[in-house]
Amino acid sequence: MTILVAGGAGYIGSHMVSRLIEKGRDVAVIDNLSTGHRAAVNDQASFYEGDTRDKQFLIDVFKKEKVDAVIHMDAFSVIPESMKHPLKYFDNNVGGMITLLEVMQEQGVKKMVFSSTAATYGVSKQIPIEEADPQKPINPYGESKLMMEKIVHWADVAYGIKFVALRYFNVAGSKADGSIGEDHQPETHLIPIILQTSLGQRKVFDICGNDYDTPDGTNVRDYVHVVDLADAHILALDYLEKGNPSQAFNLGSSAGFSVSEMVEAARKVTGKPIPVRIAPRRGGDPDALVANSDKARKILGWKPRYGNMNDMIGTAWTWAQKHPNGYGDKK
Repeated sequence: MTILVAGGAGYIGSHMVSRLIEKGRDVAVIDNLSTGHRAAVNDQASFYEGDTRDKQFLIDVFKKEKVDAVIHMDAFSVIPESMKHPLKYFDNNVGGMITLLEVMQEQGVKKMVFSSTAATYGVSKQIPIEEADPQKPINPYGESKLMMEKIVHWADVAYGIKFVALRYFNVAGSKADGSIGEDHQPETHLIPIILQTSLGQRKVFDICGNDYDTPDGTNVRDYVHVVDLADAHILALDYLEKGNPSQAFNLGSSAGFSVSEMVEAARKVTGKPIPVRIAPRRGGDPDALVANSDKARKILGWKPRYGNMNDMIGTAWTWAQKHPNGYGDKK
């Protein structure tokens, strides 16, 4: 039976597909390539270009592939953009979830592993954040993901579609051999932008705000390696295949690193000076987000292999050096 990866041409999705194939699973990918790259998809996976909001497209894929479970990674995810274009985010993220669940229900597919986010928590009153803590998003991206969590919950109640919602904290790194990695146009994620400065593609790295309520004034995030993240999805699939109930899990390293600390770590890994300057804050950014991931470690048996920040940045640096222009003109 086939595992369908929605958004499998994206940064996280392409690593997900790679790990599933390494585990001997049959994989089908759907992606509209609005932000993903066709070149990132493993050739052993079946690929279908299309949108999760297109119901007939989904029906055709489900019937052809005999889908057994869905890993849903298809969403817009840039917080500042969501602040400027909230309706775009609700249309794509929430609308895509609804259509995908409709087709799953009609086709008798009862298992979904879903990419949620730490952004559903908003400004947490305690660090590290636990799964039972209040979810009060402060940006439309986080709000859309929280709505998706609620929608899939009610699909479970009504149709018996069991799910695991994985609340990612910040994702870092690439496949160790540098064959696939992170490439957004324009790039908005911290580590790739720092490394673009290392490569000389940017003259200076902008630290967006130095007046946060953190030890050094720059905001603090928890990072998880993209391969460890993919492995957590496979464990979540195993969990659902054993007939377990729907659950939500945090995925992070349970350690926080400030933006300034990330720059210093990148200087050590790359051997480059990486000049910085202070820029205005981005809208919708909490001061600190750090995960308590004990639940995933205990229930799923998740054991991240990349706990050291230098190792995480090191794999991203391997990708950046091998592919300074990302996937180039290839989609």
